[in-house]
Amino acid sequence: MIEVSKIDEAAKRLEGVALKTPLQFNEIMSEMYGAHIYLKREDLQLVRSYKLRGAYNLISTLSDEDKSKGVVCASAGNHAQGVAYSCKALKVKGTIFMPETTPKQKVRKVELFGADWVDIVLVGDTFDDCYEAAVEFKDSNSLAFVHPFNASKVMEGQGTVGKEIWDEIQDADVILVPVGGGGLAAGVSSYLKTKNPNIEIIGVEPEGAPSMKSALSKGELVKLDKIEKFVDGAAVKEVGAKTFEVCKNTLDDMVTVPEGKICTTILRLYNEEAIVVEPAGALTISSLGLLKDRLEGKKVVCVVSGSNNDIERTQEIKERSLMYEGLKHYFLVKFPQRAGALKEFVNYILGPNDDITRFEYVKKSARQAGPALVGVELLYPEDLEGLLNRMKEWNPDCQRINDNPVLFEYFV
Repeated sequence: MIEVSKIDEAAKRLEGVALKTPLQFNEIMSEMYGAHIYLKREDLQLVRSYKLRGAYNLISTLSDEDKSKGVVCASAGNHAQGVAYSCKALKVKGTIFMPETTPKQKVRKVELFGADWVDIVLVGDTFDDCYEAAVEFKDSNSLAFVHPFNASKVMEGQGTVGKEIWDEIQDADVILVPVGGGGLAAGVSSYLKTKNPNIEIIGVEPEGAPSMKSALSKGELVKLDKIEKFVDGAAVKEVGAKTFEVCKNTLDDMVTVPEGKICTTILRLYNEEAIVVEPAGALTISSLGLLKDRLEGKKVVCVVSGSNNDIERTQEIKERSLMYEGLKHYFLVKFPQRAGALKEFVNYILGPNDDITRFEYVKKSARQAGPALVGVELLYPEDLEGLLNRMKEWNPDCQRINDNPVLFEYFV
């Protein structure tokens, strides 16, 4: 477990650098889940995530010699912004490796925060790819490495989130903390478990990247063969060795949340409460429904980790949400080669509340028809059964591809 005194020291270093973010009671969620829900708003941090805390704490404690040489890091985006901000503030040169898949908004923010003090290198498809490149660069140039999670000073810096929670609420029953590499979870859980051993700390991961849950279940580090990269701020194949050693003793449980549910949360927070969060920032709030029975009547804190969301991802977020809610369905339909087939399809297949939102069709020849890709949006999930029955009656060759990963990825 990380020493509380180390986290207290980090908090002093961060004075005047990182904001003491609000801890807000949320009445709507409290009524919805029958609990007392508080949001720790790290999405309102200077760099729009908690990552500044750990990055600054590590870089500021480097030797003068290491600072003069410069630092290097690997990041999916948020850690990069924290490092960039810290490099400029401390006047330390930094080289930042990021995946090529990083949203443009995050890359641009790194450029703005770091200005002339940082160089950005885009490489690979995942955090793990750019991490390997960054380590090689670090070794070749004998530079200090600012790890996004697997470093003591980083965990101590992230632990200041827990200190701020404790300073405001000392009788919380449950803390929900997002988990990617485990740095935030290790720091927050260490501080709060030391102050109150009875407090329950639950880590939350995306369903497509359950690296901490897998490690805790097996009792050792697990490197996942494949991960879903959508929740980019929490999508790592393997958690840190140091973070795992802490979390296995401080986390009471781990839960995973489907990516589609995360998307629904993002849209609801924006539309109903004017709160902008990125996918990783929506993790803990998304888990409330899954944990409702366990949280009833309790005082619960959700750590909202970040708000660096790219507006260009809005359509994808909406699409994933609709599919998770059972409102968007895709079909491969082989139309008869005769006039009026499409009109017949629309008139017979669609219910009064159904809407075609996508239609792609290529007529190969007068005698040969390729399948059409048809996207149908429903008003209510329960309308699906009737739609499927009408599809089967009209043409048994109609194939729903939502649950076929290979076909879905190929066509959609």
